[in-house]
Formats: sequence, structure tokens, C-alpha cells
Amino acid sequence: MARSIDYGNLMHRAMRGLIQSVLTDVADHGLPGAHHFFITFDTTHPEVQMADWLKERYPTEMTVVIQHWFENLNVTDEGFSITLNFGNNPEPMVIPFDALRTFVDPSVEFGLRFETQEQDDEDEEDEDDIEVEEEPERLAAEVVSLDQFRKH
Repeated sequence: MARSIDYGNLMHRAMRGLIQSVLTDVADHGLPGAHHFFITFDTTHPEVQMADWLKERYPTEMTVVIQHWFENLNVTDEGFSITLNFGNNPEPMVIPFDALRTFVDPSVEFGLRFETQEQDDEDEEDEDDIEVEEEPERLAAEVVSLDQFRKH
């Protein structure tokens, strides 16, 4: 069987590592400047922990905002826990990185989207694609001859 480089999986792990690093820095030092995050996650993920009333209100996905009021932000290799305020009700949550769908910092127009593709064939592995939002349009590659630049 031919070996190949799984760029999709490598990129997936790298982007989750990026989010882990950003959240760890915020846990240690707070949010710098105008930075704030909109994080959308899959509430059906088995490792998500949140109040029952929130799961009832957001049965499939939820977007949380980390900005003005949050506490107890703790980041691990698997995900993060945080207490957020919902109408003057502090609620602790645990959100695994595998449940993330989007991570956006609108203060600097940065965003990531994690898309899970449905499995068409039982032999295929589940594959997560990462799409960087605000990405410039991709152009087709063009082969350029270097002969025109060579000195004769």
C-alpha cells in the first residue's frame, strides 16, 4: 500500500494546537486589547459538559463569546473548561477541541472553521477539513519557465 502524507490531519492538529496556545495565553494573562472570541461547538459531542437547560436550548450547536466576563478558564490537551455568564447565571462548561466547529477573533478578522465530512464508505476514515475564513481566492497553479531569466 502506498504511503502518503495526510496534510488534512496534520493541518487539523496544527490548528487545534494554535487554539490551545491562544486560550492558554488568555488563561495565564487575560485577553489583550480588543481581542475576543466567538467559539461555536457541537453540543452533541459526548465529552461536552454543560447545564441541562443550555443543552435543551442549544440541542445541536452553540456559540459562546469569551470577552468581558469569564472565569476559571483552564486549558488541557483535550479541550478547555470555562465559566460563562448567562443572564447573571454563571455556568461552568467543558468544551473538547474535537467538538469545535468555528473559532473567530473578529477584532483582527481571524477565523477557523472545522468541517466534518460525512462518511460515504465504511472503509473511509472520518476526515476533518479546516477552512481558514477570509481566505483569498485560490488560483490555479501556473508553470513558469525560468529560461527567460537566465543570462546567456
